[in-house]
Amino acid sequence: MILEPLALTPDHDLPGPLLTELTALYASNHAFYSLSGDFPDPHDIRPEQVAKALADELANPDVEVLGARSAGVLVAVAITLAHHPDPADPDPWIGLLLVDAAQQGKGHGRALAARIEDRFRAAGRDAVRLAALDDNPGAFAFWTTLGYETIGHREDRRLGRPCAVLRKVLRKDR
Repeated sequence: MILEPLALTPDHDLPGPLLTELTALYASNHAFYSLSGDFPDPHDIRPEQVAKALADELANPDVEVLGARSAGVLVAVAITLAHHPDPADPDPWIGLLLVDAAQQGKGHGRALAARIEDRFRAAGRDAVRLAALDDNPGAFAFWTTLGYETIGHREDRRLGRPCAVLRKVLRKDR
């Protein structure tokens, strides 16, 4: 798996071919987007919607959007946040880890999560957090299998959806 930050054009746009790939990846996950409410019609996700969602993320200097490729094909995308908006929260966050629906169950999600954890570990971070929607038991099962533990419940900051907050310690020596 090759992991790389999304490359923008000099005008700070997503290149057309990359946007096409990202839109197909997002659209393949209509079940997740039916739960999340991130797009008006989860069965009709359009390039301009994906571009806007990612532009909003990339406007934050603490956010990194990573594409994961296997055999040259975009199989997953992840959005990480180096610093949570709550100053009392010391950990970086995984804001999104999305695997193309046709590629799920092949280990790409696990591999991507491990690579993200390694990046945070190399940056000296002690732990990582994420939020899983309460009505998404598949995501909860995925993350707990990887060693994440529930540390609380709250509504997400953007849409007020009920979530479990999970955390994984990355450095056992601290």
